[in-house]
Amino acid sequence: MAIAPQDNSAFMREVDEEVRKEQAVQFWERWGKWIAGLVIVGLAAFGGWLYWSNQQTVAAESETEQLAQLLEDLNAGTTADVDETLAALAESRRPIIRAEAMLTQAALALQNQNEPAAIGIFGSIAADDGLPQQFRDLALIRQTAVEFEDMEPQAVIDRMAGLAVPGNPWFGSAAELSAVAMMRQGNEEQAGALFAQIANDESVPETLRTRAVQMAGVLGVDAVPDEPVELEEEQTVPGQPVAADTAEEPST
Repeated sequence: MAIAPQDNSAFMREVDEEVRKEQAVQFWERWGKWIAGLVIVGLAAFGGWLYWSNQQTVAAESETEQLAQLLEDLNAGTTADVDETLAALAESRRPIIRAEAMLTQAALALQNQNEPAAIGIFGSIAADDGLPQQFRDLALIRQTAVEFEDMEPQAVIDRMAGLAVPGNPWFGSAAELSAVAMMRQGNEEQAGALFAQIANDESVPETLRTRAVQMAGVLGVDAVPDEPVELEEEQTVPGQPVAADTAEEPST
């Protein structure tokens, strides 16, 4: 007896299903172990990445805590093991930690009147392109402030040229060094104009603006801003550069 069309269709579907099952079995027998292996490797790699990431976070937190405790100890006058801790942190793979540690090393060197060591550290920071630019710029300014008396005025001006620009976060400190260098060159007119520019820049910290008003006045330039800053009682001696530890912080 002939198979009815509908029965024939059902039969073909059953055949197709059996063929697909057979193909699936063959595929798994051939590639199953490889697929399972790749999944295991992938999960292991992901787990390893999570572990590494967690370890990095733990290490970063540990270094941050070490640096914070060290600075707290220094403020309290405790210096035990400071050099060893700073030396380790100065080798950190984390740029901010490394920069902060090196700046602290330089500050301690200055405190101990070891200017050559401080200059060398500041120079290393400024030349390290792996550090954030703001730290490199700060180090360059402080290096220049420490070396100021032994530098040619034009060398100071050239070094500060990229920073003594309005809008730069370090404009006040860099421009002040440049202006004093101009005074040493005998270029009082240009120095006075630069001091006036500092005095009228509201992004510059008030202490620097106050000094700029005073210095501009000494040079015969009226630099008092429309909203005058409060003048400090202590007068700045003409020709004296800003101290290395008084460089302004960048405005945020």
